[in-house]
Amino acid sequence: MSFREHDRKTFIADSARAYAQRRIGKREFLRRMGLAGVGFSAFAAGFLGGQRPGGGLRISKQALAQDSGPDPEMMKWLAEVGRPFAGTTIRYTSEATPPTIVLSQLVKDEFTAATGINVEIEIVPLEQVLQKATLDVQGQLGTYDLYYLDQSWIATFSPDMEDPRAYYDAKPDLAMPGFDWDDFSPPLVDGIAKFEGRLVGIPFDIPIAILMYRKDLYEKHGLKVPTTMDEYMANVKAIQAAESASGIYGTTGQMRSGHYSLECEWTIWLWGNGGSIFNASDMFSGGDEEGIRGLEYMMELSKNCPPGALTWTWDGQGQSVTQGIAGQLVSWGEFFPGFDGTDSKVVGLMEAAIPPTPTRVRPSSEAGFGEIPHIGHQGGSTLSLSKYSSNQEAAWLFMQWATSKDVVARGCVLGGGASPVRLSAFADPRTKEAARVGPGTTRHFPAIEYTINNMMGSEPDFPAWAEMANNLIPVELGKYLNGQTKTAEECMAAIEGPANEMAAPFRRT
Repeated sequence: MSFREHDRKTFIADSARAYAQRRIGKREFLRRMGLAGVGFSAFAAGFLGGQRPGGGLRISKQALAQDSGPDPEMMKWLAEVGRPFAGTTIRYTSEATPPTIVLSQLVKDEFTAATGINVEIEIVPLEQVLQKATLDVQGQLGTYDLYYLDQSWIATFSPDMEDPRAYYDAKPDLAMPGFDWDDFSPPLVDGIAKFEGRLVGIPFDIPIAILMYRKDLYEKHGLKVPTTMDEYMANVKAIQAAESASGIYGTTGQMRSGHYSLECEWTIWLWGNGGSIFNASDMFSGGDEEGIRGLEYMMELSKNCPPGALTWTWDGQGQSVTQGIAGQLVSWGEFFPGFDGTDSKVVGLMEAAIPPTPTRVRPSSEAGFGEIPHIGHQGGSTLSLSKYSSNQEAAWLFMQWATSKDVVARGCVLGGGASPVRLSAFADPRTKEAARVGPGTTRHFPAIEYTINNMMGSEPDFPAWAEMANNLIPVELGKYLNGQTKTAEECMAAIEGPANEMAAPFRRT
């Protein structure tokens, strides 16, 4: 590692520590990360120091009691292959994602019981995950054997992580039988786990936007599941017109001014109307014809939302559906199990479907900074193996177990219907059995599966993006939605200049 690279990682770690200690704010932290050339996906950055949609997962004793238990053949293999590593301790650090919480519940009684390998899982806020990982690779310490990596960190940490597929092939005696690399969706692998064609980790978590709607209202008013953007808007207006007197609105939103959730809302409709955030020249393109159409579309939706939608982030948006005051939405699939929860007023009334087909999908070749325009906004992560671990082989056994077909499928059920990163998870009898009305339902999995494979949208990937998506863009969007900026053109013009200036150091041409 060069001295310059050593200094860069020190700057990253020091900045992460300062943010964790609240000596600097989020905006300054993201600015420093941009200067250091390390990205946060805006999805991840939006949850710094907070919770993601559907956060606060708790696995009930009842769910654990109803769990099918581990695959006996896998446990037998783990016991045999893990014997030489008994007594070893491996360490893993992550934010509180559903799969990590599930692993923390299962690891002692399953993986450690079979192998004798102890696993210490540190669950900390995302900025601390970055700090710990940076310090560890900077000094090549091997303090942590495994890392949770946000998709936008892949480029930064790629030199410090093993290629898991290459490691699997190089260690046949430690290769889990039936691991099946083809069981991970190619769009998912390409979107969150690769850098310059090299695999940096194994897909681990995948929040993604789908369509969710009130079937009772659809039946009452003779509506069909929308397949186009025009049909989606027509349904919104039909529900609004028919139900407004009873306090039910056509849709709902996560439209809080200045908050990343508003940027998420915007990209869904921008991409859904054929636009992109940047063009092939890496210049801001939100103000072109498709971009203006997308923004005006979102404005029209906002007029058919509960008034609170302009102050809500994802939590308020999800709660508005749970409380029964919204007819449909395109948003995070992680919301859906909560709609069947014990405190919900719409238990059994919500259905999930694939999002409406965009008016046009702008090819990624016509977008910039690796952006993939599509209506299914996603924010994924990987589980990755450190090159500096002194317990690599033991950690590798844990990594295969944690991302195995069996654990992923069970994790989907125990984790409240979240993170089906394997194709087999969608067809697994256990997830299909959970596709019934009730807490932790997987009734929404068919919609998630199709959206991952066919409609997954990804934001641009460059260091200044997180600051842009958490500050500049939602501030100006908020002004437009609240009437301070009069037209969509004026709103996009206010973003264009600063956005291009912030993107200039990272422009490829």
